[in-house]
Order: sequence, then C-alpha cells, then structure tokens
Amino acid sequence: MQSGGSFAPAEVRFDDLALSKGASKGIVNAMTVDVEDYFQVSAFERHVARHTWNGFESRVCRNTERLLEIFAEAGVTGTFFVLGWVAERFPMLVRRIAEAGHEIASHGYAHRLIYETRPTEFREDLRRARAAIEAASGSPVFGYRAPSYSITNRSLWALDVLIEEGYLYDASIFPIRHDRYGIPSAPRHPYMITRPSGTLWELPGATVRLSGQNLPIGGGGYFRLLPYGWTARGIASVNRREGKPITFYLHPWEIDPDQPRLAAPFVSRFRHYYNLSETESRLRRLLSEFRFGSAFSLLSSAAVLEAAPAPSSHFAFGYLTTPDTSC
Repeated sequence: MQSGGSFAPAEVRFDDLALSKGASKGIVNAMTVDVEDYFQVSAFERHVARHTWNGFESRVCRNTERLLEIFAEAGVTGTFFVLGWVAERFPMLVRRIAEAGHEIASHGYAHRLIYETRPTEFREDLRRARAAIEAASGSPVFGYRAPSYSITNRSLWALDVLIEEGYLYDASIFPIRHDRYGIPSAPRHPYMITRPSGTLWELPGATVRLSGQNLPIGGGGYFRLLPYGWTARGIASVNRREGKPITFYLHPWEIDPDQPRLAAPFVSRFRHYYNLSETESRLRRLLSEFRFGSAFSLLSSAAVLEAAPAPSSHFAFGYLTTPDTSC
C-alpha cells in the first residue's frame, strides 16, 4: 500500500489546546452515517443469525429520519453508507436520504466482516448491494465502507475488488490498534492506494497522534464511550494544528436509547448500549462547533476527485416500482 504523498505523524498536546468555534474555520470535515439496524451490528452477529433479521422490529427508518431532521436543522449534508439489505426492504428511506441532498454510498449487503469472506463472496455482496442502493436512490454509488472497518492487513485483496468494480474511494481502513480491525501504520489523512488492479482513494477513520500512538476521535462508540471533550478537542487539533479535515461516523441506532436489548456478552452490550441517551445532544453540539460535508465533497475539495462526476440526488436510474409501505 502506497500513499500519494509523504506522511509525517503529528503529535497533539491537549493540555494547551483551547477549543473554540473558530478552531476549525475553513476546514470542512466529512459527516458519514452507516445505515444499518441495531440487530445487524458485528457485536451481535454471533447471537443474531442473518436469517432471523426479518423477525426483528426494525427501527432503522425512524432513526435515520431523525438524523435527517438533525442534519437539516444544522444545514449539514453528509454521506450515508447504506446497507444493501436495508435498501432492498426500505427503498423509500434511501430515496428520502438522496432527496435531502446527501451522498449515497455502499456499506455492503449483508454486513459480513471482509476478512471472514472470500473474494468471490465479497464481489457478489458488493454487486447485490450496489444494485439495490442505486435502484432505490437513483444515484450512482462511488464510495464504500466495510462493516466494522474490516479491511485490514489480511483482507487488502478487497481493495482490488473495489477497484475492479469501479469504486472511486474507500472508507474502511482505521489507522489504529483494535481487537477487531485497524492498520496502525496506515496514513491518517486521505491518500491514494496503489494496488495491482489500479488506484483507489482512501478516507481513513479519524485519529490524533498522542504519545507515539494513533488514537481514535472519529465517532461511533468512541463518541459515546469517551467524554465529549475528547472528540471535540481531537477534531479541533487535526483541523487547526494539522490543517486537515477528519471523517466522523455514527449509526442511526446510536440515537435510539429505547431500542430493544439483545442478549450478548457484557463487553458487546457495553460497547453497544452505553450512553445511547447522550448521542443526540452530543451530535447537535458537534454540528454547531464544526463544519461538515460529504465524503465526496471532502475528497473533491482536495482536488482528489476532480475528474469524477458528482453524486446527484436526481433520479437517473428511476424508482423501484414496488410500493414501499413498511418504512
């Protein structure tokens, strides 16, 4: 894996970092949402079989629509990485996301960890997801994020498949150490990946450099489990000291404290349920203190994707003809 430019780790000192609304002036970060339901997360996959998904109460529509309201109030458009399974069942939801001006990208179809699949299975999953998402949204799909950031050193072959399938960028590599994912040595800011199949731009998970380590500030569980100040000061540091944007992510179920509780080991339940009641208020505060846009606009502003057509909310592919009454 090669970067399009040199990479020098930048250390951040939180002790003298004054957080202010002006800390990120001029920097537009990427706001991204992984559109999946609460029972589809990787933490529960050993306890919730995929063939039982249809038997669960779905809350993805109401939660995603709530996020759309929050973003509209803040004047923010972002990127929604939609699970193909969701797009097949709730095409009206995907349509509404696109009509609100957000970029539509792919989160795969069945939320399988990439390093637990074979290349042929991954390609089939990609194609099925893209077909469902593009049919529902009427917009072409340029970006991809793997479930649980599961493109790691043992699944780099997935980048070749993405290139062969015509994707322009990936957002699946987190440059940290984690028990389920991460490539700690990967660059911390958007970069070009060169593979045998060609090139692909990578939009990595957000980190700060502290005491020689990359530490996560990009959202999700880190946004809920850690104090708000950790995320906000981290983003301000990257924006102000390094002059770089970050990529923030969250899931619709993270603003739903009333979701059903599922049986799972303590660690999985803690990671999933802790501080759900705080996410919405924290998100609103974050949107008021920093600037956000889509993943595609972040890359385009860096002259990365100038030659690519911009995602559109106009419906070039047409609507699905099957009425969607379940969302």
